[in-house]
Amino acid sequence: MPLTNNVIIKLNEITAIIEDKNNLTDSEIEEIKNIFKTLIQKEERFDLEDIESWFENEGSWKNKNSRTRVINLASYIQNKYQQTLKLKIISDEDCNC
Repeated sequence: MPLTNNVIIKLNEITAIIEDKNNLTDSEIEEIKNIFKTLIQKEERFDLEDIESWFENEGSWKNKNSRTRVINLASYIQNKYQQTLKLKIISDEDCNC
């Protein structure tokens, strides 16, 4: 699945807020988590391999460990919030039980 414009905009935002792409700070990590959380909440879908490829090709993310860290954060947030969405309880009124 190709990355949507909204996802690409957020990836560019991540790139812009990270001052030292070799060493992510705790506050930058929290900001990255919030960005991916916002994408999930807005029901934007993304493939982690596509995001990994985007960071590899972007040019300023030369440190593989930093890229891997961002991908791991995306994966964590994606799994965390998609599990929550799958476990939504529907009311009896919505159920054809």
